Amino acid sequence: MSVIIGFLFMAAVYLILSRSLLRVIIGTGLLSHGAHLLILTMGGFAGPAPPVVADGVTDYVDPLPQALILTAIVISFGVTAFFLVMAYRAYQELETDNMTLLKGNDEHD
Repeated sequence: MSVIIGFLFMAAVYLILSRSLLRVIIGTGLLSHGAHLLILTMGGFAGPAPPVVADGVTDYVDPLPQALILTAIVISFGVTAFFLVMAYRAYQELETDNMTLLKGNDEHD
């Protein structure tokens, strides 16, 4: 699992450092997925144990990491949708997704 997490972080950093705005957005999505897997892994696996405490259950999984991951997935979906809309609007206005051309210069503020 740590190899998969490392690969996701590596691919995310590579995409975030690229010049294309769409690749940056995909990189942030991969980064959030890597963070979700990292939180899930650090929370520990208990096999088939349920994540809730019920009557008669002695072995259970801590539900806090799963709740945090579920919340983080919803937030990252919303942020990714917002980034995509902003990138689409910037592409409509400027007709490019190249980050160096999107920065502008002193003449075009």
